[in-house]
Amino acid sequence: MTQTIALVGNPNAGKTSLFNILTGTRQNVGNWAGVTVERKEGWIKGEQKWKIVDLPGIYSLSSQTIEEKIALSFILGDEPDILLNIIDASNLERNLYFTVQLLETGLPTIVSLNMMDVAEGRGLKIDKDRLEQALGVMMVPMVARKGKGKKSLLNRFEHGARPGSVQISYPDQVERGVAALLPLLEDAGLTTTIDARWLALMWLEGNESVTTMVNEKTDRTLIGKMKRVREEIPTADALIRQARYAWVEGILRESVSQTNVERKTWSDRVDSVLLHPVMGLPLFFLFMYLIFQITFSWVGMMGSDLLDGWLAGPASDGLKTLLVSMDSPNWFTHLMIEGVVAGMGAVLVFVPQIAILFLCLSILEDSGYMARAAVLMDRFLRGIGLNGKAFIPLVLGFGCNVPAIMATRTLEDQKSRLLTALIAPFMSCSARLSVYALFVSAFFATWQAEIVFLLYIFGILMAILTAFILNRFIDTEDELFVMELPPYRTPMLVSLLLNTWDKSKGFVKKAGTIIFGMSVLLWFLGQYSWQGAAPMKESFLASIGGWIAPIFAPMGFDTWESGVALLTGFLAKEVVVATMGVAYGAGTSVGTLASLLPETFTPAAAISFLFFVLLYTPCVSTVMVLKKETGSWKWMMFSVIYSFVLAWIVAWIVYVIANLIL
Repeated sequence: MTQTIALVGNPNAGKTSLFNILTGTRQNVGNWAGVTVERKEGWIKGEQKWKIVDLPGIYSLSSQTIEEKIALSFILGDEPDILLNIIDASNLERNLYFTVQLLETGLPTIVSLNMMDVAEGRGLKIDKDRLEQALGVMMVPMVARKGKGKKSLLNRFEHGARPGSVQISYPDQVERGVAALLPLLEDAGLTTTIDARWLALMWLEGNESVTTMVNEKTDRTLIGKMKRVREEIPTADALIRQARYAWVEGILRESVSQTNVERKTWSDRVDSVLLHPVMGLPLFFLFMYLIFQITFSWVGMMGSDLLDGWLAGPASDGLKTLLVSMDSPNWFTHLMIEGVVAGMGAVLVFVPQIAILFLCLSILEDSGYMARAAVLMDRFLRGIGLNGKAFIPLVLGFGCNVPAIMATRTLEDQKSRLLTALIAPFMSCSARLSVYALFVSAFFATWQAEIVFLLYIFGILMAILTAFILNRFIDTEDELFVMELPPYRTPMLVSLLLNTWDKSKGFVKKAGTIIFGMSVLLWFLGQYSWQGAAPMKESFLASIGGWIAPIFAPMGFDTWESGVALLTGFLAKEVVVATMGVAYGAGTSVGTLASLLPETFTPAAAISFLFFVLLYTPCVSTVMVLKKETGSWKWMMFSVIYSFVLAWIVAWIVYVIANLIL
């Protein structure tokens, strides 16, 4: 018989790490809150009797945020067989408040005491037996990111779980309210496997999900009686919360002791520098600049040059020899070499640089620094109607705009989610990086890192400007920004490599699917016209690009090659480079393509083209997820049109200025 285990816990408690070691999967793991924004499912590796559901990290069951609603909806609707509550052993007070809420549901629960190494490093001594006795459930000490404690946890699954036995004495008025609600809940038929006392407490707290469930399943007469009970205790929410925290504090006094007290930890000393109100922000930009130097000047470029040489030489020559030996038709050989290899190779050659960028960003994430960067950005984001929490989705946009927009679910205010989703596409994704790398190598070889760094910073500035304008029309709530700062950790090499591969393989996968298909289509369009076989300049491809090209004349790139490249870039930004590889007939070498670009681009037109690619209409995947997350065709169309118009204006201004300088 299959059992469902719901993995629940506070953000950054290690849920996704535990999910990965239990299921053998490689979900994204980060040393900051909000990595999981939707539920994920998997089976325990080697076992088909336990299904694990990884729910978003939440601090309570108050159902205010989307993550809390997702988690509570699953607990109420699916009623999992076991709740696996993973808690941060180094921060028990905050974590145990949520544990108490879970235990009050009456569902069988197992508690994983994660991050025991961090707790011990802080001198915390936890009496596990006393905690188990107080909570009434079994606890398993673990260090999930290293796989420690996995066998003990699996053994606990074998023996089953039991409901907790938390006994909290709430204030008299709360207890009277609970007593009045219990028979009403029973009359409504709501006393299922979920504990009726817990439902009563959640009703008194005004929990949105419980209120919705009761309203859907209860007649008006009973609802009216239940509302009157709640109205008689207007401060029930605060009273219940205070009682829970007091109970948790009492348990911790008896079960946790500190063997050594350090006035100022190493983490505090580092934070005093990295979070300094004056030095903090320049240090952040310095780190980002160094990342681009590593990517484009020191390491990444060498990898791309080596890969380009291999693709243009042994790979293409070997494929051509193979096709000739197989007596392949001449047209098919040309298709594979001049179409597929040229198109896909033009994109794949930049994989080393993209992988280096992802590796560097993963180091910042896993070390705990990226969460600090969100704190640094808070004061600036407040000026545009957001707070530091919005920085997390925006940073994710450097990898891909799609998960960045999905990550806006972590924001409490709906209007903040909308505003962040609309500006996220201005974050320069990895797909655009291939275009930048091609053009800076062709026109600005000695300033590659600086030019790309400028593009990334300008994208951020345009996002801020857009948010500033939209904030005048979209009223956002001024929320208190509270961000949990995770402990600094030495990034684990295996985790870094897996994260880098997981992010990079999406880029490679596109090359094997979308870009492959587009390369084939573009080759055929470039070989034929209405009159049959034709030179490239008279082909369908040239005609399509020629129709579009006049739009870009004021920016200096009014050639059919650039026109068709930008058109196909709407499908995926990587396709811009693939299209140019086919359109310019560059063969299999990106170096050759880079040498051909100056024939149709001036340096001023090249920098203008880069700014246009940075800002113009996001790819179709981003547009569709924007529609899904905002729930509005209006905002989706606004994003498409606004970004194109903004890109046109900025690129024109850049072209005019660049002509005066270059």
